[in-house]
Amino acid sequence: MSNPIVRLSRPGRGRVPWTAFWRALQPLRPACSRTTTFLWLVVVLAALCLRPDLAGVTSLVRGLGLSEASYYCLLHFFHSPALDLERLTRLWQQTLQRLFRRRLVRVNGRAVVLVDGLKRPKEGKKMPGVKSLHQESRCNAKASFIMGHSLQAVAVLAQAAGVYLAVPVAARIHEGVVWSNRDRRTLLDKLGALLVGLPWNQPVTVVADAYYAAAKFAAGLLAQGHHLVTRVRCNAVAYFPVSPPKGKRRGRPARYGHKSKLHLWFTYEKQFTKASSPVYGEAGVTLHYYTFDLFWRKLGRLVRFVWVIHPTRGRLVLLCTDLTLQPLQIIRLYGWRFKIEVSFKQAIHTVGAYAYHFWMQDMKPIRRGDGSQHPHRQSESYRQAVRRKLAAYERHIQLGLIAQGLLQYMALHFRRVVWFNFHTYIRTAAPQKPPSEWVVSHALRHTWPEFLAGSPESVTLKKFLASKISLARCGYADSLELENAA
Repeated sequence: MSNPIVRLSRPGRGRVPWTAFWRALQPLRPACSRTTTFLWLVVVLAALCLRPDLAGVTSLVRGLGLSEASYYCLLHFFHSPALDLERLTRLWQQTLQRLFRRRLVRVNGRAVVLVDGLKRPKEGKKMPGVKSLHQESRCNAKASFIMGHSLQAVAVLAQAAGVYLAVPVAARIHEGVVWSNRDRRTLLDKLGALLVGLPWNQPVTVVADAYYAAAKFAAGLLAQGHHLVTRVRCNAVAYFPVSPPKGKRRGRPARYGHKSKLHLWFTYEKQFTKASSPVYGEAGVTLHYYTFDLFWRKLGRLVRFVWVIHPTRGRLVLLCTDLTLQPLQIIRLYGWRFKIEVSFKQAIHTVGAYAYHFWMQDMKPIRRGDGSQHPHRQSESYRQAVRRKLAAYERHIQLGLIAQGLLQYMALHFRRVVWFNFHTYIRTAAPQKPPSEWVVSHALRHTWPEFLAGSPESVTLKKFLASKISLARCGYADSLELENAA
């Protein structure tokens, strides 16, 4: 019998992804008030990429083989104001634009930004922001009503080797707590404020589903130079441009022409144009479309509508505030919207960005079916405790999204190195394409000891981990001599 083939690793090749990981985090240092806080930030992000399960903070301890005392240090880290969440989000958005600058998908020179909402079930009776939420889904496995957190997320679209990824930027809890009865902001207002507050270096094109087809949301984007592509509901209406008047008339000039119900335009199917589907992943599919510019009354300006008849997806009406985009470009843009759903799946099942379980001890237990909480009726100390707990949730979410973005960055830029260090089996392996976040996570798990053992960038991190590693729980501590690194 011949000897089995032994795969020899090239010296230093396993350190490449972790070296890129370390360097990508350096721009986030100003968000931390102290160097210790920044090192805890690096440790948490590394644990999010390495942990084998998604059991909250406990899995972070297991992922790196930390001591029992580190569990309480991690809890304090997520609750600590030493990590400025808003500054961290802005710095990550700027870092993301630098890391993916050649991979970002652009249309008419504008980057494509995807937005959507997410509802995560939470059964904790002492978790601020948890409320009864309705789920609209055709899946029988999903309950119609759940108790959980309602979030809204922002992501940018990147591509490499024909693969498109929604790289997460930020996500916030926008429901569940009412701080004042005078606050009349809607979910669209809060998402618009989150989008506009990010430091975009140039205008972007925002792609969203029909829930965000609101004139108020579109007006906020247009005021900053951004544009919106979305789907409109079946009962939407628009107006024709005003025809020039015949002679002089008394009164105020008309601003809008005749009203038109958008779904009635499908009756003119014979005038639709036939074309191959530009949607991502669809080959050999033919669809029919028609386009016309009409006035959107609440917005007070012309917008471009595109009526689409798809052989399998049915009929839909798309709206675009950029009148220079062609109909097939608009259809392709809206087809990319589904990528943020895939990003949600990876954030939930691979990274565990939403797997937090922080309870508030002094909170009055909520009951199933309860709505939003009203802490403005409570004492100031109670309100501060609620704010602290919500900030801990959002820090955990934001760090999870950053970890996912780093996994995607290594998948796109270090494809060959990742597949080389993926020492396990997967039936659908395709080394010619960028790997998934799950594959990158496994490759990082195999190369973590090599990075700590021989990389110059790991010296500071190794000294920080020396007193926090459990020798009984960490299998590689003896070979790396972490106990002597300090």
